[in-house]
Amino acid sequence: MRRTVFDEDHESFRKSLRAFIEAEVVPHYDEWFAAGLVPRDLYPKLGELGIFGINVPEEYGGAGLDTHKFEAIQYDETTRVGVTLGGSGVHVLLALPYIKMLATDEQKQRYLPKFVTGEEMWALAMTEPGTGSDLAGMKSTAKLSADGSHYVLNGAKTFITGGVHADRVIVCARTQPPTETDRRHGISLFAVDTTSEGYSVGRKLDKLGLRTSDTAELAFVDVKVPVEDLLGEENKGFSYLGSNLPSERWGIAYGAYAQAKAAVAFAKQYVQERTVFGQTVASFQNTKFELAACQAEVDAAEAVADRALEALDAGELSAAEAASAKLFCTEVAHRVIDRCLQLHGGYGYMNEYPIARLYADNRVNRIYGGTSEVMKMIIAKNMGL
Repeated sequence: MRRTVFDEDHESFRKSLRAFIEAEVVPHYDEWFAAGLVPRDLYPKLGELGIFGINVPEEYGGAGLDTHKFEAIQYDETTRVGVTLGGSGVHVLLALPYIKMLATDEQKQRYLPKFVTGEEMWALAMTEPGTGSDLAGMKSTAKLSADGSHYVLNGAKTFITGGVHADRVIVCARTQPPTETDRRHGISLFAVDTTSEGYSVGRKLDKLGLRTSDTAELAFVDVKVPVEDLLGEENKGFSYLGSNLPSERWGIAYGAYAQAKAAVAFAKQYVQERTVFGQTVASFQNTKFELAACQAEVDAAEAVADRALEALDAGELSAAEAASAKLFCTEVAHRVIDRCLQLHGGYGYMNEYPIARLYADNRVNRIYGGTSEVMKMIIAKNMGL
């Protein structure tokens, strides 16, 4: 079946991105993998490539487009060769929508030009130790100073992707306590400068997968945040956080599909080259059946991911539809990658093979952005159950 999602402009971008990855990422990736993060100077190079400015208005240095199709191509091209680009995904897919939605014109003038070039990398800090998905239970506070010039931020965050290299972090904190009838009341969003006194990066967390995507603990001790860095209105932060969930969950769904597609390609190449008992592994009927079944699942995931992408670009992707796409594509990727690793035999367990890294990277898809169980709850509620 012919895909209709991408046009000539998209394919031209794909060609440029592929050349960049092969020249600037692949030769160094093993070193970055061992270090547990990409070098900070990768991000200005991505900025020069234009990745960060695609959805940024032209007056701030961007291309002025409104589409997620170029992000989809990034998923395709990184998974194709088994690499990741650090915190760049969070920078664009998670942080940018909040800036575009909530920032004033003055804030956009300050934030976006450096966002586009990669001079300032952004991250999003919601999760706190002990709260997990219960964002309404957050304890971090931001109290307005007596003279009204700044907020005093105190608290801690964890599992913050891009937290090591981030120059600004959108931090969720309580400006008022919750009410008896509304636990979600009182949360506000701030664009915090990571060079501020009292701001500190704790441990770079040792994850099972996504090794080059730096994930950190953050701490705030009497951090002064100028009132000019409040995003949106005070105490309405929780409602803002929910508005970006469909695009975040589409990103995880599409990324999972791309991982599954890459896994089949890795396994196909391996079984065609690997010889056992005097013949290639690809010649065995079991191998053919396994890869055929995997390919059928990838085809189905592609259709779901593409349909969700078109709906997202049209502004029509509902919370339930995004949850359904995420649930389906991540479960497909889980099954397909596991079967493709099995076809590699013992070598599939070695990190020098991309299938092993892919296996570890894929596992978090069913956890972050809302667990598979949460996705089922959303879908069931939409069904009237």
